[in-house]
Amino acid sequence: MSWVKIILALIAINIGICHGFPNYRYEDIDEDLATFDYYRAMVGMDERNSTDCEECEPELCPVTAGCRAGVVMDSCNCCKECGNLEGQTCDLDDRNVYYGLCGSDLECKLDSAETVEGETQEPQCVCVSQEPLCGSDGKTYMNICKYKEAKFSDQTLNFTTGPCKTVPIIKVPPHNHVNVTGSSMALLCEVFAYPMALVEWRKDGRDIILPGDDPHISVQSRGGPQKYELSSWLQIEEASQTDSGTYRCVARNEVGNVSASAILGVLPPGEMSAYVDNMKEMLGFGLSKDYDEDYY
Repeated sequence: MSWVKIILALIAINIGICHGFPNYRYEDIDEDLATFDYYRAMVGMDERNSTDCEECEPELCPVTAGCRAGVVMDSCNCCKECGNLEGQTCDLDDRNVYYGLCGSDLECKLDSAETVEGETQEPQCVCVSQEPLCGSDGKTYMNICKYKEAKFSDQTLNFTTGPCKTVPIIKVPPHNHVNVTGSSMALLCEVFAYPMALVEWRKDGRDIILPGDDPHISVQSRGGPQKYELSSWLQIEEASQTDSGTYRCVARNEVGNVSASAILGVLPPGEMSAYVDNMKEMLGFGLSKDYDEDYY
């Protein structure tokens, strides 16, 4: 294409002759310039369903495969493509423009509870039902969407309503702690079970259920963080060396029981200082001597 033709075309744009540009064509303008989408090139439009759609020919559509959340219509409403899974970013309206549409049994939502001031939140696919299901594989699926994802890989999988009855599972066991005398210490145990589990704390293999009659030891429990989970804390205020030992979290329900243990060490200031120095040498980096912190 000669520079003369390019200059003439740009002059025509500036004086308003070709208001329909780029669809208007002159006989003396090359085809690539006449059909060039000047507006889209300038503003950088990236909508997937703008004016790029041609006449729909379903027989030319690619075959969809591996769609664990089912299929949705593409941006041109012609071919089918994989729907977005639970937790994936999505388009809030029904237009398949930027991120795609949610699959079956899913809807696109903004979670106002997680909105942070100054940040733009992206909508995500959320399952329309949050009722748990018990799979024929013995696993509990927390909603129909999780079950369908699993069934995609195992077509023989069936379900019954409600979670599966299961022996308690300790999802977060208590961790070993070492701290100085006079500090406050806590051990955490998170348990999943259906029916809900009863969680107890014991020390050094004894059958005494804590806290017993010890006023500086307390046990607190609450539901969560997820459904059918229970979080239990054993707390010790102003710990002394006699509080050192092995603590065991025991979870039980009508199906069975399970336990997990952790060692708690309470050291006087001199021994704690030596312990911290040894840890610094072993780990190769500085540790704070703030004894209000826990050392693992």
